[in-house]
Amino acid sequence: GVGVLLVERLSDAERLGHRVLAVVRGSAVNQDGASNGLTAPNGPSQQRVIRQALANSGLSAAEVDAVEAHGTGTTLGDPIEAQALLATYGQDRDRPLWLGSVKSNIGHTQAAAGVAGVIKMVMALRHGVLPKTLHVDEPSPHVDWSAGAVELLAEPLQWDRHDRPRRAAVSSFGVSGTNAHIVLEEPPLAEVEAEPVGEPVGEPVGEAPVAWVVSGRSAEALRAQAGRLADAVAGVRPVDVAHSLVVSRSVFDHRAVVVGAGRDELVAGLRELAGGVASGVVQGVAGGGGKSVFVFPGQGSQWLGMGVELLECSSVFAARMAECEAALSWFVDWSLTGVLRGEDGQPGYDRVDVVQPVLWAVMVSLAEVWRSLGVVPAAVVGHSQGEIAAAVVAGALSLVDGARVVALRSQAIVALAGRGGMASVALGSAEAGVLLERWDGRLSVAAVNGPAATVVSGDVDAIEELLAHCEGLGTRAKRIDVDYASHSAHVESIGEELARLLAPVVPREAEVAWYSTVRREWLSGFEVDAAYWFENVRRTVWLEPSVGALVEQGFGVFVEVSAHPVLTMAVQETAERAGREVTVCGTLRRDDGGLARLWSSAAELWVGGVDVDWPQTYAGTRPQIIDLPTYAFQHQ
Repeated sequence: GVGVLLVERLSDAERLGHRVLAVVRGSAVNQDGASNGLTAPNGPSQQRVIRQALANSGLSAAEVDAVEAHGTGTTLGDPIEAQALLATYGQDRDRPLWLGSVKSNIGHTQAAAGVAGVIKMVMALRHGVLPKTLHVDEPSPHVDWSAGAVELLAEPLQWDRHDRPRRAAVSSFGVSGTNAHIVLEEPPLAEVEAEPVGEPVGEPVGEAPVAWVVSGRSAEALRAQAGRLADAVAGVRPVDVAHSLVVSRSVFDHRAVVVGAGRDELVAGLRELAGGVASGVVQGVAGGGGKSVFVFPGQGSQWLGMGVELLECSSVFAARMAECEAALSWFVDWSLTGVLRGEDGQPGYDRVDVVQPVLWAVMVSLAEVWRSLGVVPAAVVGHSQGEIAAAVVAGALSLVDGARVVALRSQAIVALAGRGGMASVALGSAEAGVLLERWDGRLSVAAVNGPAATVVSGDVDAIEELLAHCEGLGTRAKRIDVDYASHSAHVESIGEELARLLAPVVPREAEVAWYSTVRREWLSGFEVDAAYWFENVRRTVWLEPSVGALVEQGFGVFVEVSAHPVLTMAVQETAERAGREVTVCGTLRRDDGGLARLWSSAAELWVGGVDVDWPQTYAGTRPQIIDLPTYAFQHQ
């Protein structure tokens, strides 16, 4: 036979939130020494090992309720063991000692016999019932049962506590003459609070959302597993379920994640998943994953209230935002968090010299949140001003230099206001280039985002003419809400000013690979001096070919790190055009910027095969491992 027991120091188990099934109160081992032979037990040695185990436990014999006997069922061994128990446990007690043996149920498991006895008594402690010993028609006539208060468990017995913890002992005697005796006690009734998992996430408004992760080897098993779980979680804390699913269950390829702020919402999601109509549940089949890329967009992902909820409920986000605010304070006269919260006297997002620094800080801070969840980029890529955040996250710029570039450059861009405009056109770069020839340099390609997504910039009147012309052609075109023309000849007028303002920038070697959408090549980090940041705002943004190059080089996961996804569709279309399957996800969404959205975004990665450090989603709590349904096998 085989048996496995996990033994841990009680204080460690309580601190780590592990479920304690029973406590080893004490134990002892001795040897018969010279004896009558291998098959002849030694009664005095058995008495000595029992008394030593009780002494080591700090207990009297009367404080133990039951003994799981070695009980081999032999006419020689059983009477000797019974007499040893009568002499030790059977004396000076008000209630009888109850005696049984699991060998009547499963036979002799040889070296695993003692483990089987321990498992039986742990189960008895948990259920509060002493099980009957099978096949006991009458007590052995070879034992003087009147010599002590010991009775056989001929029937199941309700196990009461009697104003103290329930306790049982287990004997195991080896054929070589080694005797072992262990005293078990039920776990403390008042559980010690487990140590918090990670740093506190903060104090979210209402009940904190948690993620329940479920997986199976097939779609049918996944649905069945969800149904089992939904039936088994009444009366338990959602965070305990989340923790137990993460640390005590295997992970298979068919995956789903239910995110909710309370048990009812979570169970409803499980029921939908079990029924095959889970519209609000993130699910999928894990693919090859691949290396991860953080994608940082340019202007356009902003919305009133972005980041505010995370400031309150994510300590990681709040800490990084505080660092960004300190870095920006050298270059701006407004408060970063004040702008985010919409405080009186603070400027709004209608100013380019406000919205760009705020977006930079939000992106840099969200990248830190992703890292805390175990999602670490193998590369970064940025779109227009998003390259400033990419440079900081890659380590090519210090936080202060990143703040310097985004703040001072956006202040210089104010001089371009009112002179130009930008528009998105549903054309590829080549088609757009041909179309723009008729404007003879008054318009230029500002950004190539996807196979049919190009941004054009230039003179105000030329933008108006372009929009009208596209309407006549039936080509989808839309004005972008800016009054300046980045990535066009207009930027030349601030070139000298930018060179002066950004001269103190000291680029460094990048710690994370960085693919430039300006130069369409990998950068070491040392290139991104003042001249590069002029180039970044003057030249075309080549997002599509950059993403294409990354896909070809084996990058299969693209995470848009922003307050609202603006590039995910373009990235997905580029990968599809290349015939590659990739995982693409955003981070937050407009008017949906809290932990629930963040966990759902993490879920999109996890179901695609990306490892996520799920315990960080309930950091600061004290979860316990609880019993959950076993795997829903699909029988054939």
